[in-house]
Amino acid sequence: MKTSEEGKDLIKMFEGLRLKAYKCSAGVPTIGFGNTFYEDGTKVKMNDNITLERARELFELLLPKYEKIVLRKLNVQIKQNEFDALVSHTYNTGGSNTLFKLVNNKAPKEQIKNWFITKYITANGKKLKGLENRRLKEWELYNK
Repeated sequence: MKTSEEGKDLIKMFEGLRLKAYKCSAGVPTIGFGNTFYEDGTKVKMNDNITLERARELFELLLPKYEKIVLRKLNVQIKQNEFDALVSHTYNTGGSNTLFKLVNNKAPKEQIKNWFITKYITANGKKLKGLENRRLKEWELYNK
């Protein structure tokens, strides 16, 4: 399974695009569409700059890493929209065993919704509106 254009657009919308490295809300050097490292594993440094073409290329090269995490953690069949939402979440957080457990155990939708909209919404101990918005949109895509 691969992330659809709708899923890619969701990730890009919330990650934003920066061609010059910056520190994300967690204080990690980041570039492009929320990338903290390059395809060879090298970490982004604060003085790094890339082109728009390179940002797009980097996104496409690194996205499969997150798709593989989702596929590896799942042991149930899911729909494209659910996959896209899980990839977006994993791209942003690295993945949550609890979320995958809920999905694998076919938890009630309300329980999955509650998890989506209440977890991974902070950075450095502060609740961030951008993360709350992202989690809500991920839930909406998952539940579509």
